Amino acid sequence: MNPKPELSPALRALIARAEHALGEALPSEDLPPIELHRAMRYAVLGGGKRLRPLLTYATGHALGNDGPELDAPACAVELIHAYSLVHDDLPAMDDDAMRRGRPTCHIVFGEAMAILAGDALQALAFEILARGNRARGMDMLSTLGHACGAEGMAGGQALDLTAVGRSLTVTELEHMHACKTGALIRASVQLGALTAGADAQAIEGLNRYATAVGLAFQVRDDILDVEGESAVIGKTAGKDAAAGKPTFPSIIGLDASRARLAELIDTALGAIAPFGERGVLLRELAHYAANRVH
Repeated sequence: MNPKPELSPALRALIARAEHALGEALPSEDLPPIELHRAMRYAVLGGGKRLRPLLTYATGHALGNDGPELDAPACAVELIHAYSLVHDDLPAMDDDAMRRGRPTCHIVFGEAMAILAGDALQALAFEILARGNRARGMDMLSTLGHACGAEGMAGGQALDLTAVGRSLTVTELEHMHACKTGALIRASVQLGALTAGADAQAIEGLNRYATAVGLAFQVRDDILDVEGESAVIGKTAGKDAAAGKPTFPSIIGLDASRARLAELIDTALGAIAPFGERGVLLRELAHYAANRVH
C-alpha cells in the first residue's frame, strides 16, 4: 500500500464539483436565522475528504452516467455525514474539540446551535434528494433514511456508546461499524446506482464493494488513531484509546488490522472487476480509503 495516496485529477475535479454543489445547496449565511446558517455552512464547507459524494459520482461513472442528476444524492449524503459529525463531537457523545483541523461546531457556535445545525442539515439532505430525482425519489429517500436510522448510522452510534469500556468480539466490532460508518458509505454507492438505473447484477457487486470499503475506512481510521498525529489527521489522535473504545488494533493488534485492511480492499476490487476500465474511479477510492493519512 502507498503511504500517501494522491487523488487523480478526475477525482479532484469531482471534489470541486461537490464543493460547488454543496455551496449552492446550503442557505446563505446572510439570511436569517443568520447564526444557524453560519453554523450549517461551517460544519459542511470546512474541508473534509468528500469520500461519500465521490463514491456517488464514481458509481455513476462506472455505470456510464456523469450527469448533473448525481449532484443531489452526492450533496445529500455529505450533508448527512456533516450532521453526524456535528452531533458526534458534542459533549454528550464523543466530546471532541477539533474536527478537520479546526474547532468543532459546538465550540464555535455553542451546543444548542450545533444541535440545531445538525438537525437542519439532516432535513436539508432529504429535501434536496426529494427534489433531485422524481422517477426514483421514493427508493432514494428510503435508501438514505435506512442508512442513517436505527439500523444504520444512529444505531451504530448507539452501539458505540454502549461499547465503551467493554470487550467486543471482532464480529461485534465489525457489525457496529457496518452500521455507524458503513451504512452511509453503502448508501452513497446505492444512490449513485439508483440514479444511473443500475440492474440487479450491477447493484449486487456494488453493494459488496461498498460494504468492504466502508469497513476498510473504519479499520484505517482505527489505525490512524494509534499511529496518526492530530495535526495531520485533523482530529484528536489517541482519543478512542483514551476513552476506552474498542478498536481493531485494541482487539486484534496493529499487524492483524493491517492484514484485515488489505483483505477488505482485495474484496472491494474483486467486486467491481466486471466494470473494467469504467470502474477506475471506484478502484482509486478503495485504495484511498485504505491508504489515507487523515
